[in-house]
Formats: sequence, C-alpha cells, structure tokens
Amino acid sequence: MNKKQMERIRTGQGFIAALDQSGGSTPKALQQYGIEPSRYSGDEEMFALVHEMRTRIIKSPAFDAEYILGAILFENTMDRKIDGLFTADYLWEKKGIVPFLKVDKGLTESDGGVQLLKPIPDLDGLLRRAVERNVFGTKMRSVIHEANPQGIRKVVEQQFELGKQIWSAGLVPIIEPEVNINSFDKQESERLLKDEIFKQLSALAPDVTVMLKLSIPTEDDFYRDLMDEPHVARVVALSGGYEREEANVRLNRNHGLIASFSRALAEGLSDQQSGEQFNEMLTDSIRSIYEASIS
Repeated sequence: MNKKQMERIRTGQGFIAALDQSGGSTPKALQQYGIEPSRYSGDEEMFALVHEMRTRIIKSPAFDAEYILGAILFENTMDRKIDGLFTADYLWEKKGIVPFLKVDKGLTESDGGVQLLKPIPDLDGLLRRAVERNVFGTKMRSVIHEANPQGIRKVVEQQFELGKQIWSAGLVPIIEPEVNINSFDKQESERLLKDEIFKQLSALAPDVTVMLKLSIPTEDDFYRDLMDEPHVARVVALSGGYEREEANVRLNRNHGLIASFSRALAEGLSDQQSGEQFNEMLTDSIRSIYEASIS
C-alpha cells in the first residue's frame, strides 16, 4: 500500500476522474466523443481508439493533480502504455494522480429491485496484475432500483465480501452500490443502504480501509456520518445520469462529498476539436467539478 497515495486520497482536495467505460459502454463513450461505430471494426480497433481518447484526456494540461486526486481505469487501459509507461505509472509518476482499476464484469438482470455484480472470473489473478502495475485501488458497481430491504442487503453484502478479498490482495476497494436517480423511492433506498453499509463497516477488522462511491443523495449531507467512520478513507459521488451542471449543483450542497464523474467529465469533448478547443473544454469541465467537490 502506497502511503503517499493513501494520504492524498484521505485528505487531498479534488475529485476522482472515472475513465473506466468497459466493453459494453465503450461504443457509447466513443459516440459521445464523436467517433461513430463505422470508424472501427472489432474490439481491438475500438479499444485502441478509446485508449487514444483517454490518453488525450490524461496528457492534457487540464488533467492536473491540483484538481484531480485519482483516476479509475478499465482493465484494457491498465495494460496499455502512455509515452512508454503503463497507464497507472504515467498517472502517478508524471501527473501525481492516484490510479484505480474497475474490476467488475457488469451486472446481473434485475431481481428483487436490484442488480448484483456478475461473477468475476479469476479476480485474484486480476488483483495480482493490478498490484504489479502499481494500481492503488479498485471499484465495482451494483445498482439499486427499488427500496427492497432484502435486495439492498444482498448488494451491500456482496460488495463488502469482494471488498475484503481486494483489501487482502493489497488494494483499497471502492464499494459502489449506486441508487438509480430515477427510482420512485430513492430516498428510502438511501436510508436502507446507509444502514446496511454501517452494519458491514462495523464488522470489518480494524485495519481494513474502504472507499464508498454513492449516488448524490436526495437529502443534502445525508452521508456526512459515513465520512467520519474510521474504516472509510473517502466518500465519492457518481453523476448517475445527471447532466454535469445539475450534478455539480447537487454535489455542491453535500459538504465533504467529492465527485467521481465519468460521462459528466467527458461531456462536450470531441475527437474533432483542435488541441486548444479540447483543452479549453476539459479545463472548464474539470474546474467546475473541482469547485463542486471542495464545498
């Protein structure tokens, strides 16, 4: 465990950039960036293009440790290089930004108002590779659609079970039980979710550290007490489908909660932009998310 990185995540000002769209969401991410499916053929070409996009973001002068604490990568990005360095090494050595890895393989079908994580084949092998690649932590996303107590308990139990395995491998897990922002009983789901998270945290061994990635709550400052729990290094928020401006406004009302935005971060960026236009757009995006994160 890198102590400098842990200190930065615990106490640093800024936010986490989510650059972790994987197989299923990559075509959408490329399309948002202005690259239509007709411009590539097969997964290899698709992933090469998305790595070019991520490289352009990471190498931009706007992508700076003054505003960004960490970046979440997809497995394919972890295994690729930027200027001769593996992506995680480039992030930390050249930018001072802490690298994370998305480890989940997507979601099961909705059952009991929730979507659990699909099985992760050879998770131990992936975690070993992440440690070798100098990754600091991981993230995995489940989704809660309804305030179903049994479903929410299953989501949180599964997340923490995997979280303990990840911690044992030498990485800090980001526990991500997203509550669907369009859920009709979102606030009740958040109440049940927080109770279950506290139960799991209280059962952890004293030395275990986790991060939490949660939807921006309906009630402002609802997760303040989770931020004070000794096992929790940081609580971060996903944009969850809100446009960046709305996500920032909501985030700004939640003191201590910092962003971990994906789509909202890349909003407005395009393959067709000149370097100057691209950097200007990314600067505006990063600074607005940063301002909302330091409230």
